[in-house]
Amino acid sequence: MPGLIKGPALFLAQFAGDDAPFNSLEAISKWAAGLGYKGVQIPTFDKRLFDLDLAAESDSYCDEVKGICADAGVAITELSSHLQGQLIAVNPAYDTAFDAFAPEHVKGKPAARQAWAVDQVTKVAKVSRKLGLDVSVSFTGSLAFPYLYPWPQRPAGLIEEAFAELGRRWTPILNTYEDNGVDIGFEIHPGEDVFDGATFEMFVDAVNGHQRAQINYDPSHFLLQQMDYLSFIDIYHERICAYHVKDAEFNPDGRQGVYSGYQPWLNRAGRFRSLGDGQVDFKGIFSRLATHGYESWAVLEWECCLKSPEQGAAEGAPFIRDHIIEVTDKAFDDFAGGEVNKAQINKMLGLKK
Repeated sequence: MPGLIKGPALFLAQFAGDDAPFNSLEAISKWAAGLGYKGVQIPTFDKRLFDLDLAAESDSYCDEVKGICADAGVAITELSSHLQGQLIAVNPAYDTAFDAFAPEHVKGKPAARQAWAVDQVTKVAKVSRKLGLDVSVSFTGSLAFPYLYPWPQRPAGLIEEAFAELGRRWTPILNTYEDNGVDIGFEIHPGEDVFDGATFEMFVDAVNGHQRAQINYDPSHFLLQQMDYLSFIDIYHERICAYHVKDAEFNPDGRQGVYSGYQPWLNRAGRFRSLGDGQVDFKGIFSRLATHGYESWAVLEWECCLKSPEQGAAEGAPFIRDHIIEVTDKAFDDFAGGEVNKAQINKMLGLKK
């Protein structure tokens, strides 16, 4: 029988800040535990909370991080390298914008920025193993996304070459994850070249079916694309290794739809919401994940166009806790059954044995 989904857990990236209790791993972990969270997903791109470079060099620092979280009463669920993963592949149209994710010494230097990102994501594999983690989460980056809507018509071979290049860039990294026994769950997300099931399949083909190329399931991005996010679980459950519990709503009207007319978040037809305030069917999701035997963490990623992060975090822990299914090892009609009686079975079927 399937096991129990772990949680609730909290992705710390959206809460990190310069003021206490959000400015150190110790303080923010204690704050999360006080709200009822059992785990924290740690961003490796915010040195206020975690120093990836130091962790790669120092076993004692890794032991310190584990001790900080254990003392706070939370487990480390995964390390996140979303921002570094984004920089593995950047279309020139995004160079200026994505420089914001890079350190000063590589800004304005696309090749150096990519090399830095590869080093960072590779370190996450090695540091995850030091911390005893089997899963990490990230982004694929994007070369083809500016050409999403084919007008003017895309030249033949453009998409194929973009995914082939993604494969060339990611395969050596995935091999390092294999060497360290760590999966990398890619968040399937508009803005990445891997933004739905079809593009995930193209990516997996480009990395020759690499088993470490997994999925960080986040239904909010699927609802905003009007995808069947429950059927997605049925199709891809074998590669789902992580789960961001995030809500969203889609309210199209006569003025805008999926693309939301360049409006600010508050005015978009598609908006991220705090848990329970949107339209995502979380009962359906937790049921499907439990059915398919998902046993890893349910991690709140808070993003909301209306509600404060503090309120969203406080409401998120009980919301997740109440949706986790304690999977039964019994059938509801077991009480009416009995021991197997082959003679009775043969009689009921009219078989002479």
